[in-house]
Amino acid sequence: MKLAVLDFGKTNSKLFVFDQHGQILGERRTQPNWTREGGFSVLDEAALHDWAARAVGEAVDVHGIEGLMVSGHGCTFALVDDAALTHPILDYEQEPPPEIAAQIGRRIPDFAETFSPRLPLGFNYGRHMLWLKAVQPSVFATAKSILGYPQYWSWRFGGRAVSEVSYLGCHSHLWAPRKRDFSSLVDAEGWRCQMPAFERAGAVIGEQRFGGATRPIAIHNGVHDSNAALHAYRRQELGPVTVVSTGTWVVVL
Repeated sequence: MKLAVLDFGKTNSKLFVFDQHGQILGERRTQPNWTREGGFSVLDEAALHDWAARAVGEAVDVHGIEGLMVSGHGCTFALVDDAALTHPILDYEQEPPPEIAAQIGRRIPDFAETFSPRLPLGFNYGRHMLWLKAVQPSVFATAKSILGYPQYWSWRFGGRAVSEVSYLGCHSHLWAPRKRDFSSLVDAEGWRCQMPAFERAGAVIGEQRFGGATRPIAIHNGVHDSNAALHAYRRQELGPVTVVSTGTWVVVL
């Protein structure tokens, strides 16, 4: 089975085509664009979507791929209704105003609950969720689902709205690993009802036609990029390993 993987990073977004042996057959790259809207730096989602759709269509036409997988960095969320975003996707490299940051700091769960260190900017994307809710509560009220960044793109390309544990558990403040459940922050803010049902990373959650194909390809549930890199080595049963995942940031696991 040939598979395309869209890897959405902060600085670069890539598409790789793999054969059944894990060999790379082709790749495409682009850099996301960021614009200003409503006092925030936000993603030009339409431009990135159009690039990704063209790249996947080319992979269908040239390589005959049968599925699409998504990975993404661990600092972004998306609010959606049944058809579209209810607010543009935030750039995680922006800090809330001091007075809002102070309010947010009082609502963040303890490290002992989430194992998420308190980080600046939007590295804990639960922090940016609180910022957005503080200044534009209506976008949460109209959102049907709160999605992690990889889950947003899987949904955007024809999949169901789902949750996934590697992304929620990635320093978001939204996941309590010991309970294997959402954190107290999710319940305090009333977000649990907007969190879709869970599917494992890689599960088929839909299908879509791209390019000139007469048959659709499978859409797989996305995954957090660095956790995926670690899992790729752990599943080979090589024994204890340290994985250094590089990109905009260097992550050591």
